Amino acid sequence: MVGVGEAHHSQNTPLLPKFPRKRTGNVWTAIAHIITGVIGSGVLSLSWSMAQLGWIVGPLAMVAFATTTLFSAFLLCNSYRSPDPEHGPTRNRSYIEAVDMNLGKNNSLACGFLLQLTMYGFGIAYTITSGISMRAIQESNCYHKEGHDAPCTYGDTYYMLLFGVVQITLSQLPDFHGIQWLSVVAAIMSFTYALIGLGLGVAKVIGQGFIEGSITGISTTNPVDKIWLVSQALGDVAFAYPFSIILFEIQDTLESPPPENQTMKKASAISIIVTTFFYLFCGGAGYAAFGNYTPGNLMTGFGFYEPYLLVDLANICVVLHLVGGYQIYSQPLFANVEQWLAEKLPENGVMNKDYRLKIPLISTFRINPLRLSFRTAYVLSTTVIAMIFPYFNQILGVLGGINFWPLTIYFPVEMYLKQANVEAWTTKWILLRVFSTVFLVITVFALIGSIQGIISAKLS
Repeated sequence: MVGVGEAHHSQNTPLLPKFPRKRTGNVWTAIAHIITGVIGSGVLSLSWSMAQLGWIVGPLAMVAFATTTLFSAFLLCNSYRSPDPEHGPTRNRSYIEAVDMNLGKNNSLACGFLLQLTMYGFGIAYTITSGISMRAIQESNCYHKEGHDAPCTYGDTYYMLLFGVVQITLSQLPDFHGIQWLSVVAAIMSFTYALIGLGLGVAKVIGQGFIEGSITGISTTNPVDKIWLVSQALGDVAFAYPFSIILFEIQDTLESPPPENQTMKKASAISIIVTTFFYLFCGGAGYAAFGNYTPGNLMTGFGFYEPYLLVDLANICVVLHLVGGYQIYSQPLFANVEQWLAEKLPENGVMNKDYRLKIPLISTFRINPLRLSFRTAYVLSTTVIAMIFPYFNQILGVLGGINFWPLTIYFPVEMYLKQANVEAWTTKWILLRVFSTVFLVITVFALIGSIQGIISAKLS
């Protein structure tokens, strides 16, 4: 998650340093940012998605979304610099800047809203996932101590509240620079639990001596239910590829020459290929291990199995990753909203002033009333929504349905058509429009199915 945090922070353009740091990034640093930024909690849902889609459509869906993401990345790489008649090509240091430069103010406002909504949604998803993982630890220990037939069923509401308390505390850090260590920990934890999940899945398949699953995936008695589950699975796969929202910020770290777009295209190709193979192995291992009983969150499916301490370690890594990931996605939103509020309330010295609070034997802290009130309310809102709608796969599907088409397809295509001066109704224009329309239909299908899943889960 290192890349995500560094990425979004730079979207808040007015807060950028007056003398920006020297750009020294290369293809390998870009690859590191991309992989750690993309591989996150979305990987936990891929086995469930594979179970809904089956052994043929499941892998094909992952490859299709990966290919689309890579194609989109190539388009975005070329939008990093915009022509300026007076000063030469202008660097677009964030997604919003690029959309504003190429498509105008209205489109940049829409893009900014979608980005903030995505970050807010990630906060809700991370709260849900943390509660599920902490509950899984309790259940795993219970099964180990009491036996596999014990009634080890617990709720996750209290765990979500605990996660919210931790986030309220961490949210009082002034900005992203105060949580760099959280970013590093989150990245390490992300790889750790994903690799443990992969290893446990492979070990279970070897132990049972056969591969679970089928070509068509989990069957249902009602064809309509199957359609809804397929739509949710597609939304979960889309959620696993949040690459477009961090691309510009990563590209802005690259040295030049060589041209940044060339370096970024190479890094994007390598990263997406590596990530996709990792996703295929993780998703496939989980489905092969559990078949029709594949859990929505892969790490909750190993509660019955030994070594239980390894299962606990994986879920602890999930929680630690989400603690950092929540802040990494929230801090840029905090900065944007607080800057807007400060501009709207310039005369309110009480709200905009920092106060020093000295705690004996510990340290002195800076308290800002605006930061304290807004960030506390923000964390409380994500926690309450997560407690009301604690549906892991459906929430991920909604987020994937909301952000994948506009941020990965629509804006990149429109910016490319504008920069390349592609004439209407030419072959290239038609192909790009068809490409955009097809994925609009797919993501709307995923969004509707995921919303239906939330409603059904709430009513059941």
